[in-house]
Parts: sequence; structure tokens; C-alpha cells
Amino acid sequence: MSQAPALAGRRQESATLTRAVEELCAGRGTVLEVAGDPGIGKTALLNLLARLAAERGATVLRARARSGEAKPYQVFRDAWKRSVPPAAGPRPPVVEAGPPWDAGSDHELVRALLDGCARRDGGRGSVLVLDDLHHADPASARLLEALAEECAAHPLVLAFALRPRQTPPALLAALDDASHTGHLVRVEPAPLDAAAIASLTGRGPAEELATGSLGNPRALRVLLAAGHDPGQWPARSDAAAGPLLRAAAPVLAELEALPGDCAEVLAAAAVLGEPFRPGDAAHVAGYPGDRTAAALGALAAADLIRSGPPAGTLVFRHPVLGHLLHHRMNPGLRHDAHHRALGLLTARGARSAARARHAEHALPAAADPAGSLRVLAEGAAEVLASEPATAARWLRLTLEYSPAGSADAGARARLALPCCRALTAAGRTEEARALVHELLRTPGALPGRLRTEALAVCVGAERLLGRYEEADATARTVVDALARPLSAPLPAETAGLVFDYGLVHALRGTAAEVRGLAREAARALAGAGEAAGEDGDGDRDGRTALRVLAAFCDSYVGDFARAAPEVARCARLVDSRPDTVAGRAPEVLALLGCAELFVERFADARRHLSRGLATAGGGAHKHIAVNQLLGLSILDQWAGRLDAAQQHAREAERLAGEIGAPDAAGLATALRASALLWAAPRRRTAEAVELAEAGLRATVPGTGWWAGSALGLLAVARLMGGDPAACLRTLREGGGEDLTLLQPPSRPSLFALMTTAAAQCGDLASAARAARAADAAAGRLGRPPFQQAQADRAGAALALAQGDPARATALSLDAARAFEALRMPVLQAWTLIAATPALAAAHGPAAALGPLDEALEAARRCGALRLCEDGARARAALTATATAPVSRPGGGPLATLSVREREVAGLAAAGLSSRQVAERLVLSTRTVDTHLGNAYRKLGVSSRVALARLLGPPVA
Repeated sequence: MSQAPALAGRRQESATLTRAVEELCAGRGTVLEVAGDPGIGKTALLNLLARLAAERGATVLRARARSGEAKPYQVFRDAWKRSVPPAAGPRPPVVEAGPPWDAGSDHELVRALLDGCARRDGGRGSVLVLDDLHHADPASARLLEALAEECAAHPLVLAFALRPRQTPPALLAALDDASHTGHLVRVEPAPLDAAAIASLTGRGPAEELATGSLGNPRALRVLLAAGHDPGQWPARSDAAAGPLLRAAAPVLAELEALPGDCAEVLAAAAVLGEPFRPGDAAHVAGYPGDRTAAALGALAAADLIRSGPPAGTLVFRHPVLGHLLHHRMNPGLRHDAHHRALGLLTARGARSAARARHAEHALPAAADPAGSLRVLAEGAAEVLASEPATAARWLRLTLEYSPAGSADAGARARLALPCCRALTAAGRTEEARALVHELLRTPGALPGRLRTEALAVCVGAERLLGRYEEADATARTVVDALARPLSAPLPAETAGLVFDYGLVHALRGTAAEVRGLAREAARALAGAGEAAGEDGDGDRDGRTALRVLAAFCDSYVGDFARAAPEVARCARLVDSRPDTVAGRAPEVLALLGCAELFVERFADARRHLSRGLATAGGGAHKHIAVNQLLGLSILDQWAGRLDAAQQHAREAERLAGEIGAPDAAGLATALRASALLWAAPRRRTAEAVELAEAGLRATVPGTGWWAGSALGLLAVARLMGGDPAACLRTLREGGGEDLTLLQPPSRPSLFALMTTAAAQCGDLASAARAARAADAAAGRLGRPPFQQAQADRAGAALALAQGDPARATALSLDAARAFEALRMPVLQAWTLIAATPALAAAHGPAAALGPLDEALEAARRCGALRLCEDGARARAALTATATAPVSRPGGGPLATLSVREREVAGLAAAGLSSRQVAERLVLSTRTVDTHLGNAYRKLGVSSRVALARLLGPPVA
């Protein structure tokens, strides 16, 4: 029987069902227990089993147990009446009489069921499918146990689904015994992971959906129907009420069956949110403690609530359950319940954020609206960094209910500006821009500091929307008016504007224009104390952000001598601070990680970019998360984590599309193409080139990081695609003949590409210029290992083209060793494979085999299929050359050597010692020396130097 198509994320479970049907076709029975939480997919697996069995001609009998049914054996009675005849073959005769449900013993019923199935299925076997068996009556449970013992000897698959938490203990014990003795096969579907959810839904964000649904398929359907957004669910679920209610119908039916007390207490719990305390639920529900305890006991028995953590608290079976309950509450009752909860938490002295969740719902009819507004504003400040969409919602409410007018311009601004920051962090930049422009247009001038702060927010919004000219012009209204040198201490709002202004230039590729200002602002923000060498008492977090900005600008322009020590100092500062560094944590960590990437602190770069991504997670700060994902994709590719590189690039593409950032989306596409170029076989090279071309087209031409990086990735792809002329055109058109339009840290590697491409085109003059430029560019950067390795690659390509394979070999091996030390296996393997012609020309084909094997091992470890193919092809050619008889045109003394003597002589001439030759050829050292002595005698030489001179470079 062929394998059935697996359900998304259920490959193993589907295989188990397929085996059961195969056993049925062979005349053997199976007992299948499908156990798990509500909504985990048990019914879907039973449906798959029924379909598989029907397709093979088996008779399918199925029913669902229901609570409260009085008749014994009810689920079996229903299954017998609702049997589905086989899909194939003639319809069997109808059996009029059913089993003796009311008079027979369990043993007689088992015999009657087995005999009846045999008559009905026409010899094709039967499948008895029972869902929700935890609701089965006691008689049905006993019959199930008895029937399970007989299935193996009969063509019957007995499959049932149950919820273990709601199944009677006696039945659970019996099923466990059957499982241990091998009479029962248990299938326990696990929560779906992000990959399965992506496959199932065909949409993102899969990670967020996996977190929100906890991998539960039913909860996933509810979230999708609600238009799930981590920052908006469940607040905006009314917008999709119809689809939401249909998706949640099974859960809602379960809730509507609850008795009054249980429903009221559960609604109170939904208002409180999880985890909740039993006493708090009693207070919000308005019930005495004993009545609440009885209701909670019934809810726990129904598996609607479960124990904490923390100890002494309760949670819902699934968080979505609480959201649905809250969504379905009568609005008036919901308001009253939140009002009681707010009073309870206020009396307890709870944090503002905890109280704000209730003030939000109690506000429309609050007895003290001013107090509720104050709670909302304070709560928003507490969650701004972690839950910006929630903060924005609360601040919007404060603006809506606060008095407006020119007299209140300052007070309104103090609410509106945090709201703008929250909207921006949540990825709703257009809303933030509109609000701050409205604020700046409001009659009645803002106080000076508030106006500067508003302009800073405006600069940030314009920058994130890609309106760099507008952002620059707005910032200059303040920056150009600053007295220089900056006075100390610098006001915090001015420092914030300088930081946003610096980010504009960092992203435009004009970081050189602001690095001095950023350093000066950091010193001035600290106050006079730091200027005198003391620990200033200024804004420590703001100062750290400006120092990181200055260090990034220094590294971006290639001033590594200044940048490297400052980046290290900044790393210590950031590592000592919490994730909420002045509300700038995502930006600061992104800048620091990228600066570390430039100055070759790769492990620290990964650490800070990953920390920044976690800080900007949950749907917040999408604009910064994009840059962190791009940096991680680059690091992954260099480290040989090609699958992770593609995953990070895809996620960056998705986020960039959501926030309307074509530059970032284009670079993400180009990075995905680059990872594909190495990870895929050579036959997919054209696909990678086309993808890289699409990436560059999506970016805005200019000097920015995105366009420059995408251009370099396309140049690599075109060179690897066998079009060196196109590679040269790409570099010259996008970066200029001297690559002055591209950032200095990228120039050594791009000049190395230019050298290789020019040499392959036969333009040795251009290759020589590019190689010299690569070396000079690495020198200006201080010759750190990665940059020097790129310069060495350029020198090797030129030396080989100029007929100096020995120099080409030395430079290539130096570069490969540097890449190995930096743990960059892709570049290490690529360099060694490219060095094969030089090695073979300088030392003979046999001498090139060792480095080539090293390249192949590095490529295999990181899954670089293209390099594996290239290396295998080069090795096959070398092996054929190394083992072929060595001869000069017209014969000569070499013709007198045996095959083994030629092998030994070739390796010795390449510089290998007798021990190394012995290891390579799997011989003893004495045997090698014997063969070498015979070669000396036959060739008339007396030393390895003379032997190498005689053999010389191999003749093609």
C-alpha cells in the first residue's frame, strides 16, 4: 500500500495509521488510541484513518460519544447505525438485526459485533472509529476494553480518540495496561511547530502563530480567523466577528453548556487574565468563596482551567479560551467586572500596567476618569519597550478622553509623543507620522524642549518610511542651529534628535557627515564631569546610544583604528545595561552588532544582533528587526549555516514587505540568492543569479548599505555563473572604477572579485590595478584578518594570471588559513578550490590533492553543495593527472620510471618529506626511500632540488 499524504506536521502519525490499514488488508486487527488536548488534531487523524480504510474497500463504522447520554453502549449503538459501506466493490447485504444491546453480556456483545462486522465488510475488514471517548458511558468503556482484547485476531481496526484529563481513571489504567502489553498502539499528536504551521497556512508569521496558538490547530484557526497580530489580538477581534465565531464554534459550544455559576466564574477569570487567583475570581464574579470553589472544581473537571504556575494560581486550558470568553461577554457585564478588578488591584498596589488592562475597559463610564487616564499613561510607559502596540492603544485612549486645545498643547504633547514612539515601534509608522505632524501643526507653540522632542520623533518616522531628504531637512532645523562646540550638559531631547539624525545618515551611506557630531553629543550629554575625566551625571543610556552611533559611523567609513577600541568599550557598556536602554535597545543593539561585524568581532556581532532581535520581537520594532535579520543572515552565510542564512533572509523579506521598506527587502532577496548559490547544486546557478538581480533592482541606487551590499552579492553570483564580464560591469556601474561609491569595509572583497573577473576576461592591466587597490584598501583598514585574506585572494588571482603559480599558491593558502581561523568554511573551501590550478602548476597535481580534500570536507560540513560539486570535479581531474604516466614530449628519462616511482618522485619534487609521501601513498618510509633512490639513479640526479628542477611544472 502506498504511503498516504501526511497531514501538516503529522508525518509520523500518518505513517502509523497507514500501517494499521495495511495490517487490516492482511487480515489482522489493530487497536489505536489517539490521545491529546482538545483541538490538537485527534479528529483529523481519525478522519484520515477512515478515508484510508474506505479507499481500500473496508467498512467504516463511526460515532462520537456525548456526555449525559443515559443508554448503555450508546457510542457503539450509534456507530452500528451509522456505518459507511465500502467505497469499492458490491454493496454487502443489509444486516437487519443488531447486537443484543439490552440483554447480552459484554462477551456476547463482542462476539456479535465481530460477527456483524464480518458479515457487513464482505471480507475486506472493518474500521470502528469512536471520537470523544472520554464522554463514553461506563458500559461503553467496559465493552471497549473487552473488544480491544479480541481485535488482533480479527480484521478490525478499533480506533478511538479521547482527552486524557477527562477520561475516567479506570479506563485510563486499562488502556495503559494494553499499551504496555503491546495490544494497543498509542498516537499522541504533538503541537505543530512553525514549519508545519507555515506549510499548513501558507502564510506568516509562522513563529508568531506558533507562539500564539501553542501549536494547537484549533487555536490556530481561531487566530487566523481573528486576523491575528501579536500586538492587536484580542483587542481588534471584533473586526472579524463572523469568521472568528465560526472557527471557535467547537469551543463556544463547550462554553455554552456550562451551568450558570461556572460560566460566571469563568467570565470573571477571563476579565482578570491568566494566571488568576481563585479569591480574585470570586471578588470579580461577586460570589462567596465556597460557591466560587465549587464552580472552579467543576471547571477543572471539565478541563477548562488548570493549575498555574505560579503555585496557587489557575490558568485556562489554552490562552485563546480566555480571549474568546472575554470577547463574548455582555459589554455591560464586562465593564462592571473590569471596574471591580481595577478596584481590587488598586487596593493591592499593583503595577500600573496590570491596572491599565482594566482601566481600558472601565474608562467609558469610570467614576474617576482622570485617575483612569493617569493609570493608562503610566501603564503605557511600563510596557512601551515590550508591548508597543498595547502602549499605543492606551495612549490613544488618553488622547481621546483628555481635553484638547491650545492651553493644553504641552500636556497633550507629553501624551502624543510616547504614543508616536509606540506606534513606530509597533510598525505603524504612517500613523505615528500623521500624529506628530498634527501635533506640530496644533495652534499654540510647543515649549522648546517638547518641540525638539517632537521634531526628533518626526525625523524617526520619516527615516523609517525611507524619506531621507525630509528626515534630514527636519533634523537640520535644530542641528544647524546648535552652537558648536556643543554646550554641556546637552539636553536629553536634543541628544535624541542628534541620534535620529545620525541614523538617517548611517542608513543613507553618509555616516562620515555625522560621526564627529555623534561623538561630541555623547561627551556633551554626560556633562562637564565626564569631560574632565570623571563619571558624568548626564543621561547614561542616551550617552551609550550616541557612543554606539559614533562607533558605527567610524567602522562604516573604515576608520578601524578609532572604531575597534571604541566598539569594544561600547560592547561592555551595552552588556552592563538592561534591554530597555533608553527605549533605544533595538536600534543600539543593531548598530553595535553591525559595527562589530565590520571590525571583525563576529561572535559579539551575532550575540548583540540576536539579543536585539529578541528585544524587538513579538511584532514590535519591525523596522529594526529587519536590519538585525540581515546582519544575522550575513553572519550565518560566512559561518556556513546556509539554511539559517536563507531563513533569516526570508523573514527579513517578509518584515520589510510589511513595513514598506524596498531597500531592506531587496538586500534580503540578494542574501537569499547568495545563500542559495552556495547551498544549491550548480544547475541552479541561473536561478540564484536571477534572484540576486531582482534583489538589486528592488533597492534604491546610491551609497546606502542595502544597495552596496546587494550589488556585491550580485557580482559574486554573476562571476560564479560564468559571466566575469557582467561581474565587472556590475561593480563598475554601481561602485565606480575605484569603488569609491561603496563603503570602505566592503572594498577589499569587491576588489578581489574585480581582480578575478578581469583576469578571466584577459584584462591583466585591470586585474593588476584591482589587486593593488585591494591591498591598499586592506592597508587603510589596518589589515584585519578578514580584509587581508580578501587582499591575498586578489593577489593570488593576479599572480596566477601573470604566470607565477608559486606566489599564487602561497597567497591562496594564507587566505584559506585566515578564513579557517575565522570559522568561515564557505570562503575557506572556495579559496582552496580556486587555488587548485596554482597548486598543481607550482608543485604538481598530487600536491594539490591535500588542500582540495580539505576544501571538500569544509564544504560538506556546511552543506555547500555547489562547492562539493566543484571540488569533486577538480579532484577527479587532479587524480587522473597525478596517476597518469609522467613524460616529456618525445619521451626522455622519465619514461624509464615505474608508475610508483613516478608517484613518489612527483610528490617529493612538490616538497613533501618521505614520511608525508608515505602517508599519502599508504607506504612505509623505507619503501618510499627505496623508490626515490631508484628514481635518482635512473634520472641521474642526487637531490630533491635537482629532482624538482628536472620535473618542473607539468606539461598540459
